[in-house]
Amino acid sequence: MNIKCIVVDDEPLAIDKIKEYISRIPYLELLASFDNAIDALEFLRDTRTDLVFLDIQMEKFTGIQLLEILRNPPKIIITSAYDNYAVKGYELDVTDYLLKPISFERFLKAVTKVSREIRSEKPLQPAADTAGSVKPPADYIFIKADYHMHKVKLENILYIEGMKDYLRLHLPNERIMTLMSFMKMEKILPPDRFMRVHKSYIISLDKIERIERNTIMISGQKIPIGNKYKKEFLDYLEKEKVF
Repeated sequence: MNIKCIVVDDEPLAIDKIKEYISRIPYLELLASFDNAIDALEFLRDTRTDLVFLDIQMEKFTGIQLLEILRNPPKIIITSAYDNYAVKGYELDVTDYLLKPISFERFLKAVTKVSREIRSEKPLQPAADTAGSVKPPADYIFIKADYHMHKVKLENILYIEGMKDYLRLHLPNERIMTLMSFMKMEKILPPDRFMRVHKSYIISLDKIERIERNTIMISGQKIPIGNKYKKEFLDYLEKEKVF
């Protein structure tokens, strides 16, 4: 079984060293390398990854911040020149913590540990509380904009507007522009709370103020209902007993 991995480090020489070590181990498959954690986060959202070799101290967005954001993180091996983050790393359930400079023998030991963990794991069941109900999903998403990751509460999203290659999130007191496709946005939004109603619009269903023929009103804004999306929207209204 191949272990699909990525390298995240802002030092080119460190990336090259890890990549060289990876090439020596037949069951490691390098998918990509990144010199910043923001691009790595975008990649992890869309691509199944088993293991991340992660540096801690990086500009703008640290390895610790990345770990705190990931909802279902892959296995993590921290690669750092500093040992003062070790406790925090293990609190975030990393598999191993390697101090630079890293010898191949120590690298191999960490990777072997990951391999054993992956082989021994069974599919996880959804966590349940004492009443037997499934733990609810997170009520926020992270959006990349202006070289930062913005934490956006789902309850604050009014609607999302497409603008060529960008999406504009309309919130009660601000707007956030992000370079993202509608397809990717639809993947990260819960479908029971958001719906695409037009080629250029996704709406928050609980923010609908009224419906006028082929138009939805949200926060005083008229949002058209496209022919392609009309049936799904009408089915939703019928299901919710709006009629």
